[in-house]
Amino acid sequence: MKRDILEIDELKCNGCGLCVPTCHEGALQIIDGKVRLVSELMCDGLGACIGHCPEGAITIVHREAVPYDEVQVMELMVAKGLNTVVAHLRHLKSHEEFDYLRQGMGYIMANESGLSFTVEQVKQGVHSQNEHQEQSECHTGCPGSKTVVFEPNTFSMATPINSNHTSSELRQWPTQLHLINTGAAYFTGSDLLVAADCSAFAIGDFHQKWLRNKSLVIACPKLDQSKEVYLQKITALIDEAKVNTITVLILEVPCCSGLVQLVSRALSLAQRKVPVKVAIASIKGEIVTEEWI
Repeated sequence: MKRDILEIDELKCNGCGLCVPTCHEGALQIIDGKVRLVSELMCDGLGACIGHCPEGAITIVHREAVPYDEVQVMELMVAKGLNTVVAHLRHLKSHEEFDYLRQGMGYIMANESGLSFTVEQVKQGVHSQNEHQEQSECHTGCPGSKTVVFEPNTFSMATPINSNHTSSELRQWPTQLHLINTGAAYFTGSDLLVAADCSAFAIGDFHQKWLRNKSLVIACPKLDQSKEVYLQKITALIDEAKVNTITVLILEVPCCSGLVQLVSRALSLAQRKVPVKVAIASIKGEIVTEEWI
């Protein structure tokens, strides 16, 4: 059968192994100094490992592959303990893979007597809000995530008229990808800038050249958690907010490439197609490449 499955570029892979623990299904191992896909049937094709590869060596392709087998995955996973099982099932839930989720829970329920944890512990873990507690609290009243739309080129009353102040081109708040509301009006039909966290600090004309007249989301593909949420939100911005274009602005450090991977993956999942530009800057802020993909 044809399905989504990961592919590893061995020339790019440096064997760091950062992707291995993010594959709860156990489909990845380091062999002979390279990460290998050791079992097609254990790879769910959802790409949790992609953003953890600092070399951009992992992609998702659509090809003939052995069908994913949730029951066989669970048979191997339960030996790793409750936390791994919960993380895996949460992963399926976040991607709305409810058939696999039911199969996984069915296995747990059928084999509970031989496990070191209970069905109730698994259910509590999968449906717990602890993983995103901070995010949930912010969505229910934290000032840091309150939706704000800024008037263009407005000065603070504290800014002297004769100062050399350069106006911010930021149009909205919040900007962090975990905190944004994809249904906010300022995203609808906008030109979207997806920027790596560090880009604004390195690029001197970030506001004037890159941010002007765009809505903004920022993320760090190396340090941020729950990238499945990022994938869902970017896909929603494409399909539901119907953004007009996407510009991905990153630095030429390996970890930044994960942001391009996320946007590319979201584009492949979305029903709409939008133009995507990728701009790469040096750590001193000079634009190295700029192209539509």
